[in-house]
Amino acid sequence: MNKLKYILLLILVINQDCVFAQKSILPELPKSGDNLVLQAPIKTWDEAIPLGNGLMGGLLWGENNIIRLSLDRGDLWDERTNGEPEWWKKNTYQKGVDLIKQNKQDVVNNWWNQPYDGVTPTKLPAGRVEIQLPVSEIVKNFELNLSSAEGIARFNSNGIIKVFYSATDPVILLSVKGTIPSSINLLSTMDVFRKNRNGNSGPSSGGTMEKLGYPEAVKGKLNNAQWYIQEAAGGLKYCVYVQSKQIKDETLLAISITSTNDAKDFLSLGRDRCASALDKGYAFVLKSHKKWWEKFWIQSSVSVPDAAVQKQYNLVQYFYGAASRSDAPPMPLQGVWTADNGALPPWKGDYHNDLNTQMTYMAYQESGRFEEGLSYINYLWDRRKVFQDFAKDFYGTGGLACPGTMSYSGQPLGGWGQYSLSPTMSAWSAHLFYMHWMYTADENFLKEKAYPWSSGVGECMLGLLKPDEKGILKLPLSSSPEIFDDSPKAWLQPNSNYDLMCLKMLFLSLSEMATACNKTSEAKKWSDAAIALGDFHTKSDGTLLIDAVNELPESHRHLSNIMGLYPFNLITKEGGEKEDKIIKASLKNWQNKGTSEWCGYTFSWMSCMQARVGDAEEAVRNLDIFVKAFVLRNGFHVNGDQTKSGYSNFTYRPFTLEGNFLASQAVQEMLLQSWSSTPGKINTGIIRLFPATPKKWADVSFTDLRAEGGYKVSASRKNNKTIWFRIAANKAGIVRIKDDFQGEKPKWNTANVQKNGDVYEVKLNKGQALEASF
Repeated sequence: MNKLKYILLLILVINQDCVFAQKSILPELPKSGDNLVLQAPIKTWDEAIPLGNGLMGGLLWGENNIIRLSLDRGDLWDERTNGEPEWWKKNTYQKGVDLIKQNKQDVVNNWWNQPYDGVTPTKLPAGRVEIQLPVSEIVKNFELNLSSAEGIARFNSNGIIKVFYSATDPVILLSVKGTIPSSINLLSTMDVFRKNRNGNSGPSSGGTMEKLGYPEAVKGKLNNAQWYIQEAAGGLKYCVYVQSKQIKDETLLAISITSTNDAKDFLSLGRDRCASALDKGYAFVLKSHKKWWEKFWIQSSVSVPDAAVQKQYNLVQYFYGAASRSDAPPMPLQGVWTADNGALPPWKGDYHNDLNTQMTYMAYQESGRFEEGLSYINYLWDRRKVFQDFAKDFYGTGGLACPGTMSYSGQPLGGWGQYSLSPTMSAWSAHLFYMHWMYTADENFLKEKAYPWSSGVGECMLGLLKPDEKGILKLPLSSSPEIFDDSPKAWLQPNSNYDLMCLKMLFLSLSEMATACNKTSEAKKWSDAAIALGDFHTKSDGTLLIDAVNELPESHRHLSNIMGLYPFNLITKEGGEKEDKIIKASLKNWQNKGTSEWCGYTFSWMSCMQARVGDAEEAVRNLDIFVKAFVLRNGFHVNGDQTKSGYSNFTYRPFTLEGNFLASQAVQEMLLQSWSSTPGKINTGIIRLFPATPKKWADVSFTDLRAEGGYKVSASRKNNKTIWFRIAANKAGIVRIKDDFQGEKPKWNTANVQKNGDVYEVKLNKGQALEASF
């Protein structure tokens, strides 16, 4: 009898193990149905098929028998200062403080705003390749194959063009089959300007190429190769090299973009890269390229039952692989897809640190795209000496600070001084170092980069903050992006809630990082500084003000005064009655003000925020509006309502990327959250499965999303109920899971799980996985 019981028990255990094993699936590659397919013609660059390999980017578009491939490279910049060189050393922060106290706002505006009024510094485009086919050829459609990162153009004759930016070789390969090009033309940026001078090829930009005053490109042609060399500014020269080869019925093109950043003889380098690629052939180079992208896609995946949202999510994840690599420049406003209409990019294609860069790099952590996310982290780290000098020369402090608007070199560009020169933009950038550590649990990264860079920002902030008569630490100047624009009213009473939230999150994260580094005295210093900032400014009903006296006056695009809800976890739904009151009153206040002055990114940001506070239906409503009205047909986020449905008074169409990444993060926030309701206290994060999943997403799943603490999490939900999840530990520690299971009790794969209130707890070893089914 005992033997029979043992056998039955063994069978039960084996069956239970099989249940868990069947659920342990690998992330999925994008399905063909999720590919971006656009009907021809595509007549503007900003609706094109986006391609890239981090350093280089391109846009595939065209009509009739003309196919265009716009060219870009992330480190092509004109760094010439507009006006007096190093103006920030003369027109310092303290001088601005003194003049503003004297009501000499116009003088300060001229100092800090004027540098941005010129054409430079600016990101530069790199021209284009135009392929002309026989007039009988008519392009039918364009496609982006997400899984292989190939652009495709199909013709009515069954002719086909394929192109990819190699993920493993610094070259672009383009194949034409089923038809033979009549001509292949390489256009310099000035050629594009002249060609589009009287035409319409996209939205207005930041100025025209001719204003840069460059000499004409030097062009060359030899046999089946053509190239141009453009002399830019500051010693920069770059070369676009195109070489073709006929292989039976295929015309193969190799394209390279080289510059003085690569080698002295950058022309020979481009020639060699193209020749090598042509010798290897399209299929050979594509093989390693596809392997790279397969590795990229299997980091994580999500599956939601809304086709439009799923496509947008996958496309935005693709953007990380196409436009951001750890060893390449990070994405500025338009990534590696600079305007191709003979003009310069909107807002100079710069690095905006009052929202754009931070939100662009807010979605990679949870999807596990750490190599891609390191692009911005490494960029900030490599320029720490530049930022140390800026802190000393402009703010008059130690430590480091990055400008609110800056060029590729880290040069401050100026602009509305309330935001372009706000010191707390650096605190928000430091948050990305903290988040990278939280999600990777990489102790070496913490000690070698995250804490040193972020503590440098902390030292700069402490150098500016001074106690008032009550001992509350205050900045000399304060603002809240981008409320009151650049008017004198934009100087708010220190500290604005925006500044307060950025500073408090910085100091709490520094306390947490210092504790993890066993720097006890430093941890206390940062914790004390966070307390000395005082409380947030609210009305009696809990509504967050913009500073101690001013309420949000009207609808606005930037959720700056409530960012303590998201991306920071300073005010949470688990923070007690007081914080719950603040959340409800503040979101109601924003709702009552309406969306007339919102931009596209506001909707995707609000979606993230509503998900963070647990309002699934509001989260998905805002996300749906974003996907419906604030993306072009190729998925690019644009600032204005393209449907003119009244979602916003803005209906214009300059494109920037941060709204896309916020939308991707909104999906992840609906599926998985892992923040701590007590930031500053180490190892207090809690995993929340499907914390804001709307009812219409009844069946949804995700695989290998990341949670704070270095955990990989997979889960499935059917009929609006969680049916299974798996949590794998990257390091030893205690994992905590919120009981949001609607009264259902999990069946665990271990007996060591304990219940503490509404949180399950279990200690996991490195590499160990916790699984549960219902």
